[in-house]
Amino acid sequence: MNKSRRHLKSSNSGRRWIAVARQPALVLIFLILAVWCVGQTSSALPQDARGVLHLRVKVKLGETTKASSGLSRKRFFLIKGSLEQNKALIEAIHRQPLTTRDCYYARAGASKELINWLKENDCESVYCRELQSEDVEGPHAVPEFATALTAGEKDLGNRQLARKWLTVNLPEKLRDGFYRERQNEIAAIIKQAEAVSGSRVLSVMTDRNGSAYFTDLEAGSYTLTNIIGTEMGPASALWNCDVQMKADDLATEKLYTISNRKDRLVKCVAVEKPLPPCTQ
Repeated sequence: MNKSRRHLKSSNSGRRWIAVARQPALVLIFLILAVWCVGQTSSALPQDARGVLHLRVKVKLGETTKASSGLSRKRFFLIKGSLEQNKALIEAIHRQPLTTRDCYYARAGASKELINWLKENDCESVYCRELQSEDVEGPHAVPEFATALTAGEKDLGNRQLARKWLTVNLPEKLRDGFYRERQNEIAAIIKQAEAVSGSRVLSVMTDRNGSAYFTDLEAGSYTLTNIIGTEMGPASALWNCDVQMKADDLATEKLYTISNRKDRLVKCVAVEKPLPPCTQ
């Protein structure tokens, strides 16, 4: 009996000694595994994660207006590289002449009614809003629309169908000439930007609240621009901004607010210039 107790005691002591001996090894293994896991996580994040830039465009018109409002239906572009890296491109953007919407349509022979119709909803072409009955008939009708409707009805033999296809009977320069001219100017700048940066230029259009989202962005430096000055009342606003997407910004949504007025939340303020006078 005593011999069995001594054997059991000896056996228990041996197990405790082995357990104690194993503890440093176990601790070391756990530390190695922890370091490996952390290393794997930190190295995987920059490679796999992408960032989202939430662009918010707030503008204030006139000195008497207190509140800012979102700039809707305006396109912005994100170019790879900082302002300094895109210095020549930005200089080219500032040098390009600005033809205002009113000047273009006045030179194209548009009536005052058509110019006002476009201005009411900040349109670049006749396709930007649906035609209403008062736009084509009655005392407030746009002459170009009324003429196109009459021509369409004569060709198609149906007034409703003629109204649906009214734009077909408008002169091309009045239909979407201004929009196409703007697109050609933008395309030339984008081509130059992509040649310099070696990366595709991204673009988004703001919603009715002045918000837009650039997605799937890598960490690095970017230049945010609207390329062509945005007409706002008697002035144009041109934005060229530095944007930094840091590794910490990846897998998150980064808010970036721009405006034509300084504010503590605004990251970039537009350069405003008076609209140029119309020349024939």
